[in-house]
Amino acid sequence: MNLTLKIWRQKNTAAEGKMVTYQANDVLEDMSFLEMLDVVNEGLIAKGEDPIAFDSDCREGICGTCSMMISGVAHGAKGTTACQLHMRKFKDGDTITVEPWRAKAFPILKDLVTDRSAFDRIIQSGGFISVNTGGTPDGNALPIGKLDADKAMDAAACIGCGACVAACKNASAMLFVSAKVSHLATLPQGKPERDRRVLSMVKTMDAEGFGNCTVTGSCEAVCPKEISLDFIAQMNREYGNAILKNRAERKSSGD
Repeated sequence: MNLTLKIWRQKNTAAEGKMVTYQANDVLEDMSFLEMLDVVNEGLIAKGEDPIAFDSDCREGICGTCSMMISGVAHGAKGTTACQLHMRKFKDGDTITVEPWRAKAFPILKDLVTDRSAFDRIIQSGGFISVNTGGTPDGNALPIGKLDADKAMDAAACIGCGACVAACKNASAMLFVSAKVSHLATLPQGKPERDRRVLSMVKTMDAEGFGNCTVTGSCEAVCPKEISLDFIAQMNREYGNAILKNRAERKSSGD
């Protein structure tokens, strides 16, 4: 198939960007979206032009690196990443727009590459698990109910790609942060630091410039791992409980 691509090109963070049109010819329907971009880049390099910069790593839908808006949709389709989006989704003659994540907290580095280190700083602010397990424990040494185990696994599925932020009209990171908070708060190992963790991660999220959640559900709709909005509700409960405990402790100590 032959396609028209309108791709955002921007030399660096300080430069002004613009949409540039390219032709992608003889595209195979079994190619992934990134493989198609690879072919386009090979043509640009052959002509002595600067290739389109984009992030990729595993190309298996695991790492969350391939962050881009494809025709106005994060990753181009629900429940997938850009590297797992195949060209059979498109038709011959289609025009496809490709842009980077648009969020204050994700500054554009070049073309489709954004700086998502704000997510790393949020995770780092969550600290560590203080439970000393010694050597690797047996899988059944610490019994965890199936409902809790399944819930923790669902939250842990978050790959930190940033699609939730890109899709949200407020550029909120609540779905990402709530998945990280809920993952550990649900398990026994994460309970000792649960109050400090949620307070610190929410504080860092706000400091990084992410917007507030208005529960439109756009984040859940584009999440490649289909993380549920229920985790935002759980994080709000965790945060509220932590605030109340802190106030009670200060009151009892006379502060």
